[in-house]
Amino acid sequence: MSLLDPRTIRQLAAELDLRPTKQRGQNFVHDANTVRRIVAAAGVREDDVVLEIGPGLGSLTLGLLERAAGVAAIEIEHSLAERLPRTVAERMPEVADRLTVVEADALTVDTLPDPQPTLVVANLPYNVSVPVLLHVLARFPSIRAGLVMVQAEVADRLVAGPGSRTYGVPSVKLAWYSAARRVGSVPPTVFWPVPNVESGLVELVRREPPATTASRQQVFAVVDAAFSQRRKMLRSALSGVFGSGAAASEALERAGVDPQARGEVLTVADFVRIAEVVPGTVG
Repeated sequence: MSLLDPRTIRQLAAELDLRPTKQRGQNFVHDANTVRRIVAAAGVREDDVVLEIGPGLGSLTLGLLERAAGVAAIEIEHSLAERLPRTVAERMPEVADRLTVVEADALTVDTLPDPQPTLVVANLPYNVSVPVLLHVLARFPSIRAGLVMVQAEVADRLVAGPGSRTYGVPSVKLAWYSAARRVGSVPPTVFWPVPNVESGLVELVRREPPATTASRQQVFAVVDAAFSQRRKMLRSALSGVFGSGAAASEALERAGVDPQARGEVLTVADFVRIAEVVPGTVG
């Protein structure tokens, strides 16, 4: 088989003297059925160029190369970035030229060689999953959709809607870029080493951001302020943004938002309207 199995995963790890660390969220998928399930759920087409973040030993990379026109894999660890092209060449030589490896921290990657990615598909480490996902969506507008595997708790936050207990900053910021829904779960047993949490699959479909005179940065600043004091009413939570609680109340009313509401009940469109009345907003 071209895909990696548990024995091969361990052999590669031993060759590289790799000791997976919790710090980098290194848990490698060793089940071929899970890999093919992820590729199928992502809707990878023959003309897609897939951006993969943190390919590790190449489990998912090989599955993506079976289907996609190309894969751009961003890997921060030198030994893994160096080994990945050879793994692909050994197991799937006929598609080895479809792989591009970028050795870097994904949070610092602002450009990629052409052709530009059309999908993002990745097994994201729990500790950086949200910032990395938001970064690539911001930097690569060519991405039309994606599927990410994240810790189940993070998956719930990403797809949560207003009023939900898990709704928060990640939910709102992701909604700026795309629609998101939970499309499955992945048990710990398909990973090596076995994590102590379940993973969730989140499907992303890009959509146009809200039409607004405010910038994305201005909207996100309001979102951050609203949730920094989650239990406070908006007139209090946003008092620093507007200069005082009274000024915040007046601005919220002008934006059509109840000053006594909390951030957890607002949609991304509500935050946009608030950002538009922040002093200094161009409009």
